[in-house]
Amino acid sequence: MLLLSDKDSILDKILRSYEIYYDVEKFQDQSLPLVAKCEFHVHNEKFVLSQKAQLWSTDANEYVYIFKINNLNEELFLKCKDFAYEDGMKLINPKSGHMYSYITTIFICDTCDENCEKLMKKTKITKNFKFSLHGWMDFHISCINISKNKIYGNSSGKVTSRFLKDLFSNKTSRFKKLNKEYV
Repeated sequence: MLLLSDKDSILDKILRSYEIYYDVEKFQDQSLPLVAKCEFHVHNEKFVLSQKAQLWSTDANEYVYIFKINNLNEELFLKCKDFAYEDGMKLINPKSGHMYSYITTIFICDTCDENCEKLMKKTKITKNFKFSLHGWMDFHISCINISKNKIYGNSSGKVTSRFLKDLFSNKTSRFKKLNKEYV
């Protein structure tokens, strides 16, 4: 059973969970219902004996765009998705060592049109950089629909949707065991 009450408390809980590892920037833009952008960056490298003898290095990124909307329809969904994709692609720097970048959108809405829900679930955007030699990008979508008390998304966004379900479920979950002070 999910505990989804109002958009502001949902947003607050999501931001508190993301600010542990992500850089969070809040927005109050009138043209889009974007309320926050979260960025996560990881750089790993392996050496032999000294830092001069580097075996490999990788970079991984995630850019999360959180939208708060009363009624999500197709037109608004496409506008927000396109904004997140274009802005996220500007931030990706595919070079040797870039492994992957995820662009994630989270929609917090009171209601979602049925056609929009179908479109959201069918959306699939991926991009390979130099035949994946310089990594790839995958676009994740998750939607928190308060009226249906449901969390869903596209096939790439299953991990994000599962994280959100754990965050808002009333049973003991993996997330609650790890982050008791944030739940």
